Amino acid sequence: DAGDPRPCTGAHCPGSRSSRPSRQFGPTTQGRAAQIVGSQHHVYPSAPRAASEVYPAVQPVRGRHSGGTGGGARIRAPEVLPAGCTDADCAALAKQFQPTNDTRDCRGIECRLPLMIRPKARIKSCVGDGCATVASQLPPVHLSDRAAQFLGDFPEFGYPSSELGGAPLGVQLTCDIKPGENEVPSEDALILHLQLAKGQEKLVEALRAQQLVIRNLQQKLVDQQDALLSQQREILEQQRQMYEQMDMVKAQYSLLSDTVKQVSFQGLQGELQSYFESHLAGLQSQARSHLQKSFSAQKVDSKVMDVVGEAHFPQPLLGCPLPCGSEEFCDFQRDPPQCEKCTMCPPGFFLISQCSPTADRMCQDRDECLELPNICGERVKCLNTPGGFRCLGVSEREAVMGLCGHEYFYNQELQECQACSDCDGEPVTVPCTAISDAVCGQPSESRLSHSWAANVAVPSARTSGTHIFPGLELNIKGKESSDLLSNEAGLVKFLQHGLVWLDHNFAIKHSCRNFLQVGMRLNGSQEEEGQDLSGVRIEQPDGKYFQGVSVSSGVEVEPNHTFSLLLKSPNQHCNQSKDLNFYHITAPSLSLLWLSHDTGAVAMTAQMSLLAHYQTSYRPTFRINSVSDPYMISLTHDSRGVRFTESGVVKFVLQQALYSMGHTCIREGFSLIAYTNQNGTGQEVIQSFKTGVNYRDTSITLSGAVSVDSGDTLSFEITSPSQCNIRYFGDSTGISMLSLIWIPSAVSSALTATVSRTGLPSGAVRNKPLFFQQVSADMPQVHLARSGEPNSRKNFIFHEKGTVNIALNLKLIHSCNIIKLTLQRVEVLGRGGQAGPVAQQVSGYMPEGSEWASIGLRASFQVQNGTAVYVTLDCVRGRVNQITHEGGTNVSILWVAV
Repeated sequence: DAGDPRPCTGAHCPGSRSSRPSRQFGPTTQGRAAQIVGSQHHVYPSAPRAASEVYPAVQPVRGRHSGGTGGGARIRAPEVLPAGCTDADCAALAKQFQPTNDTRDCRGIECRLPLMIRPKARIKSCVGDGCATVASQLPPVHLSDRAAQFLGDFPEFGYPSSELGGAPLGVQLTCDIKPGENEVPSEDALILHLQLAKGQEKLVEALRAQQLVIRNLQQKLVDQQDALLSQQREILEQQRQMYEQMDMVKAQYSLLSDTVKQVSFQGLQGELQSYFESHLAGLQSQARSHLQKSFSAQKVDSKVMDVVGEAHFPQPLLGCPLPCGSEEFCDFQRDPPQCEKCTMCPPGFFLISQCSPTADRMCQDRDECLELPNICGERVKCLNTPGGFRCLGVSEREAVMGLCGHEYFYNQELQECQACSDCDGEPVTVPCTAISDAVCGQPSESRLSHSWAANVAVPSARTSGTHIFPGLELNIKGKESSDLLSNEAGLVKFLQHGLVWLDHNFAIKHSCRNFLQVGMRLNGSQEEEGQDLSGVRIEQPDGKYFQGVSVSSGVEVEPNHTFSLLLKSPNQHCNQSKDLNFYHITAPSLSLLWLSHDTGAVAMTAQMSLLAHYQTSYRPTFRINSVSDPYMISLTHDSRGVRFTESGVVKFVLQQALYSMGHTCIREGFSLIAYTNQNGTGQEVIQSFKTGVNYRDTSITLSGAVSVDSGDTLSFEITSPSQCNIRYFGDSTGISMLSLIWIPSAVSSALTATVSRTGLPSGAVRNKPLFFQQVSADMPQVHLARSGEPNSRKNFIFHEKGTVNIALNLKLIHSCNIIKLTLQRVEVLGRGGQAGPVAQQVSGYMPEGSEWASIGLRASFQVQNGTAVYVTLDCVRGRVNQITHEGGTNVSILWVAV
């Protein structure tokens, strides 16, 4: 005010500073109106008063809010009080209007805020006429506004301080303050609002620029897609043209091959004609010279010319003392000449000329590669061989699966495709298959036993899906047809009544969670539920290596019963294309032994009846599921053994699923032992070993053949380490099952042996034979080669024709990456017979922490008088350190008459 006697000093006076003043907060002032210009405060009282009444004494204040660089004092804003108040009232009212730094009136987080931004307390409302008087007497007050200073400092808003009256702030704001209704907003809130508006504008501009970039990228993507489509159209057009050219080449090649055939056949005819003419002329000259020495030249020459020209068969020919038969010719190359039987054209040859009295039948090899250009495929080269052909670069597994085609079979010894024998009018005993030739001869009127073998393939992931839950049906591809069964759509369908023993050798590498289960099912498939004959669980390994298992079962069958193999997973976390790797075994992996009811054999299946925890040894109890003759086979009083009424040979298999816990389980493993008991005396018959697992599901299995007498019993026991906790399962899914077939001694025999104590292969072993020592007594039908005989302790020699089933278990220590166990058969020992595999099993390296490993195989096949079998061991990338001769290593042989 102009009447204010106090001069203005300090940095806040007009004109004292050219820069923006520091931030400060004025006292809370309430009134009707306040106008702020620059940084000077003007008070307009409602009535003229003395300065002492309006403004109390103002003391200079130093500290945080003092401005200026010269250290001048800052003037506190005057307090405005209404007129007519007493001292006490004026003091109270002045205290009410006076700002304070006290924190007693703040609440909560407000107390932590600086004083300059702390919310100001509202004036308490009053009641009565005094409030109106006080409100009417409040003078207008001019306060400084920092928002105006903020706007003045940014010239981009278009209002510099020079255009706004030369005031340092450059902005004039007017607000109307009414008591109890409005309150002055914080200066920092206004600044924040302006900064937020400016930031939003920048954000909008950035978003627009990004949208423009995205549109450009989308346009470029559309252009690239158009270019790609045009390239694909060009590629398809080129492929179509290439296919047309290939069709033209094929047509030209077929024409060329027909021309070559005609030319070659015509040339061959010419050569044959010249050969016959020269040969006939030579015979005539020989006859003339020979006869001229003994008889008159003119007379004998006429006779010889008549003989040669007429070729009359009943008339004796020169050189052969007796007339030759219809299927004979006179062989002049022998001395003296004699009649020989005409040669039959072997398979794979075609006839050129028939047999004549003076010459043998002539045959020519058929060139399959020329006649059938695509017999090996478009990209595989075909090589013609006598009586067959060979596809270069094709593996044995592909050839075994039927690459040779119709009327041809794969010869494993020659490793080529050979034509099947046509038997030349004789009855076909065994027809030609993919890997065996036809057998000609008269079939036996009544058969007691027979065998059948097949390969097992896994369906591709495209046809079967990637997940094997709840079951994947394996494809059974038979090696030969039989009147006992048919093999279609990957299944086996039985055509006759009988008892059947089944063995399947299986090797797989998997990383599926929990376990896999390989099982056999009768009279059912995935769509139609059937009877689960047996099942073996393959544990989840700690690493990826091959695991070999064998599954077996014995059952009575009827016509139209179907048999299938299944691979199952307990959950959906098993992908066929990623988690499974199957080992393709070269020998047949599935074999079947069929027994006629005329043998008097009896079949029984039983399952374990307990589900319990055991620690050291476990003797399972059984519950019979089916038995073809309850009089011959029954359970003991405690259901732990099987009793036989008459003597005979028993073929059995026990498969037990379990879950083990403890590191000693891995180190020492499990053993499954079979006992026979006669008059209270028990005797161990055969034993198998299984590597242990820790917190895993697995199975242990034992198969063998044993001779029993009347009243004998057969029982089993599973032993495990003392600190290994095991849970044994028993249900109807075949995972805990006992199957056996009893066969009378009149038509069967059994032999058991173990490996020899000396002479066993060790170190780097590659396809070396195993040596055995016989445990049971000699049988008339089979024995182990003794000392002094060829291949002693190696070959098991059969002396009578029959059907054989062999079960082999081997316990060893090795470091092999892959170990193979192969059963070899020599058809007729001593007559130059070639050995060939009839069964094979594969396993991987030993699990970490285990002391021993095991591998075994099972198979059924036919034998003749003089047939020999032996076993070879092959270690790939590793060593065989030790093979035990007891406690898990044995071979069991069952022979049945045909």
